Amino acid sequence: MNELKKFGIIPIDFSTLTNAFVHYKFPKDKVSSLEKSGKLIRLKKGMFVVSANIHDQTLSKELIANHLYGPSYISFESALSFYSLIPERVHIMRSMTTKRARNFSSPLGDFEYVSSKNEYFQIGIHQEIIDNKYAYLIASPEKALCDLIVATPWLRIQSVKAMQTYLDENLRLDFVDIENFDLEIIKQCIAVGKKKNELTQLYKLLKQ
Repeated sequence: MNELKKFGIIPIDFSTLTNAFVHYKFPKDKVSSLEKSGKLIRLKKGMFVVSANIHDQTLSKELIANHLYGPSYISFESALSFYSLIPERVHIMRSMTTKRARNFSSPLGDFEYVSSKNEYFQIGIHQEIIDNKYAYLIASPEKALCDLIVATPWLRIQSVKAMQTYLDENLRLDFVDIENFDLEIIKQCIAVGKKKNELTQLYKLLKQ
C-alpha cells in the first residue's frame, strides 16, 4: 500500500495515520484493519510502525526506542553491543531518559528506560546516521559504560583492581577496545552523576 510505504521504518502516531486515510469513510477502522492484518505493528497505545513486509526495509529497534519514549538515547548493554564491545546478544533495548523510568513490551521486543537528571543525560551522546536514511540518539561507548555502572544497583567497586575484574569477568570487555576511551566524558560523568567512586576507579584504570 502506497499510503503505508511512504512512512518507511519511522514510527508514526495514530493521528498521522488517520490523516493519511482521510479519504476513507472511517479512517480509524482502516487503521484497525491494517493492524489486524499485520501491515501495521502497534508499539504502544497510539503509536505504530509499518511492517517490514510492506516496504522491504529492516526495522530499527534503536530508532523505535527513540520514538517510543523520549527524550531518550540508546545506552547500557544495547549501546555497548552496537559498538561490538561486549560479546553477549542483547535482548532488551535499554535507553536513558529524563522522564520517569518506564518499560514497554511490543511484538518487536522489550524496551526499558532508566531515568536520569538532565545535566547527566546531556553528556556523551550523539546522533548516529544510518545509510543517510534515518538517525537516532545513542550514547558514546564511554557514556554507555558509565551509564551501566551508575544504573546497576548492586554494583560497588572500591578499587582499580576491582574495576578491572568487573570489566573482564562481568562484562567481558577487552581492555584493548577501551584503552582509547575519551576520559573527558568520564570526568564529566563523575562531576554530575551518581556513583562517583565507581566512575573514579574506571577513570583511574583507563588513565594508567
